[in-house]
Amino acid sequence: MTQLEIGAKAPEFTAESTQGLISLTELLAGSEKGVIVYFYPKASTPGCTTQACDFRDNLNTMKAAGYTVVGVSADTMPALEKFTQKQGLNFPLISDPEHAILEPWGAWGEKKNYGRIFTGIIRSTVVVGKDGTVALAQYNVKATGHVARLRRDLGLDD
Repeated sequence: MTQLEIGAKAPEFTAESTQGLISLTELLAGSEKGVIVYFYPKASTPGCTTQACDFRDNLNTMKAAGYTVVGVSADTMPALEKFTQKQGLNFPLISDPEHAILEPWGAWGEKKNYGRIFTGIIRSTVVVGKDGTVALAQYNVKATGHVARLRRDLGLDD
């Protein structure tokens, strides 16, 4: 797994989401400052629910600052639709069961959980600037408190 570096061109994608077919190019065109792409292991699990709800609760601030938010996991569309409805999520979630986005974005690889090593989704967030390059890349983040840290890193709490 190769993690994206700041300044690198973000890999383009077009994928099915809870809000229809979307692409990075379209998301960037619809944003003022850029796109926050966050990767999470599994919808409707405790940590992923906490993280998604934190993004939901902070979306207005992020939008006001010019950012669009999108979540990516390997979940099926029915699982993502159920998750979106149950949690009242107000941003798109992308289904990537073949890891076509996860792998090139560095969010699929070896990780440790309770001393076990396995391959899976690495909880990550990548901020893509309006020019399509990586402005911020955070890998192996914790679900709890991550959005608050991201807000600080983006200068949204000033």
